[in-house]
Amino acid sequence: MTTRTVIHRQVEAANAGTLARVVARLPSGWAVLGDPQITRGYCLLLPDPVVADLNALAGEARRQFLEDMARLGDAVLAVTGAERINYEILGNVEPALHAHVIPRHADEDPGLRVKPVWLHDWASAPAFDTGVHAGLAARIRAALG
Repeated sequence: MTTRTVIHRQVEAANAGTLARVVARLPSGWAVLGDPQITRGYCLLLPDPVVADLNALAGEARRQFLEDMARLGDAVLAVTGAERINYEILGNVEPALHAHVIPRHADEDPGLRVKPVWLHDWASAPAFDTGVHAGLAARIRAALG
């Protein structure tokens, strides 16, 4: 039996048109804004179909996922003016492939800017809000082409 994860449910919602955080459909899956927005423009790439991890993809499917991840990072970098983009594929909490695309900004707390984003205060980060973040999603979508 396959474990149903948050990633599975988000991909199902994206396909149904009910996931408000969708930025764009890419060849390998869905680009979505993160919730919360731990840094401005934080996104995830969710594979469609969902697979367990990067090693479950081979050949063209693996290449496409990694290319889409970098392409999403390029778009987030262009839109947010971040200093850099961090990329993380973890899967420890949600055991399904998904890539975190994390812009790092010069105005982050200096004590946190050089540390993993997981050390930020996620509870006080701005929650995704369609009214607030729709423009950001549209700008990233446009940068993706």
